[in-house]
Amino acid sequence: MPPIEVGPARAIGAIEARLARKTGSQNGHPAKPEKPNAPAVVRSEALDPGKPPVDAERVELIRKAIETDSYPVVPARIADAIIAAGLLLRSGRE
Repeated sequence: MPPIEVGPARAIGAIEARLARKTGSQNGHPAKPEKPNAPAVVRSEALDPGKPPVDAERVELIRKAIETDSYPVVPARIADAIIAAGLLLRSGRE
């Protein structure tokens, strides 16, 4: 990996007034946006994913099983799932 070159260091001092004024107006007041009522982000309905596919009954069943210590925990099955997830991440497939 090539080294990162930052360049020469400059002495710390006061900022130049002409540089600071570029972002605001000339009379010292901050510049106002041109369209204050325009939305910042326009969302497309085509990109809306909708509601997430969650089975609320299944979630409640699993929560109750965890609370009563009756949820089956099989270490070999958990390990297999972790290994499979790692392999999927390395292969680039979804």
